[in-house]
Amino acid sequence: MSSEEDFYLKAGDAVTLERDVTESAVNGFAEISGDHSPNHMDEGGMSASAYRGRIAHGALLVAYMSACSTEIVERIPDVRASETPVSLGYDRIRFIKPVYIGDRLRLHYRVRDVDPARRRAHSDITITNQAGETVCVGEHILKWVA
Repeated sequence: MSSEEDFYLKAGDAVTLERDVTESAVNGFAEISGDHSPNHMDEGGMSASAYRGRIAHGALLVAYMSACSTEIVERIPDVRASETPVSLGYDRIRFIKPVYIGDRLRLHYRVRDVDPARRRAHSDITITNQAGETVCVGEHILKWVA
């Protein structure tokens, strides 16, 4: 494979996923990550703050982003026949607005460009809440390894 036409993904390929931010998800993520910050765990304290309630972990949003990259990869027939897609990382992540327990998030993952010679795809991710407000953005790099 040497041209964009032959690569697994192409610019414009996209996937959209929805996730509900539940108390169970936030509590479970705190247990898995070890991040028990009062920002995420103390409803009483956070209710008195400018946020007026507990907010989800930013890293939980990155985990949801990861589900998008998995979804777009798994749509490719025989994607692991000769190479394995892996994440090289997430760049320029910005948490623009708080995400609360009870929010319904829409994640839009769109391939911006591909580099067949380097076996990479670069994608933009935008997360919006149920009100249509952008709460988080980032970029993702996928690499295919022989």
